[in-house]
Amino acid sequence: MKVVAFNGSARKNGNTALLLKTVLGELEAAGVETEMVQLAGSRLRGCIACYECFKKKDGRCALSIVEKDGINDYLDKMKDADAILLGSPTYFADVTSEMKALMDRCGMVGRANPELFRRKLGASVVAARRAGAIHVFDTLNHFFLIGQMIVVGSSYWNIGMGREKEEVAKDEEGMQTMRVLGQNMAWLLEVMEGKR
Repeated sequence: MKVVAFNGSARKNGNTALLLKTVLGELEAAGVETEMVQLAGSRLRGCIACYECFKKKDGRCALSIVEKDGINDYLDKMKDADAILLGSPTYFADVTSEMKALMDRCGMVGRANPELFRRKLGASVVAARRAGAIHVFDTLNHFFLIGQMIVVGSSYWNIGMGREKEEVAKDEEGMQTMRVLGQNMAWLLEVMEGKR
């Protein structure tokens, strides 16, 4: 079983990365293969509504072929994974522009190829300084729900509070929520594999 996590933060190893690593740590402890993709520094832009993905139905984004921006590599990672984690800090009460571009373009390819993400597990992880995190959480979860994915929950909303680098580690409830999320996802992956 494999889980891929996408960190939509502008900081590679900031609070969002720490939250995702905590979830991935629980999965790794359960024997699950994991990978984290950092979107920091990428030059992703949104979907241009060319609808080539609907015409070709090849699971690819035509814009990525022209711009070589990594979206098709990210799609391959999503296709190969049994579960997908999306993580974003809270930027003006929503996801980062890089995360939105990833969601829009991979989501559009997923709509064009309806079986692409169907019945994979998905979970969102949000870092916030103070407010706006629930809207980010909702935005991320919509990616999973429209893709016919199974959303994994935790002991509370998957949110960690902190602004400065690694400050989220002081949020004991947030960190515990991430650990439980990883444990729940590992359990569901075992169920899917027939080990439970």
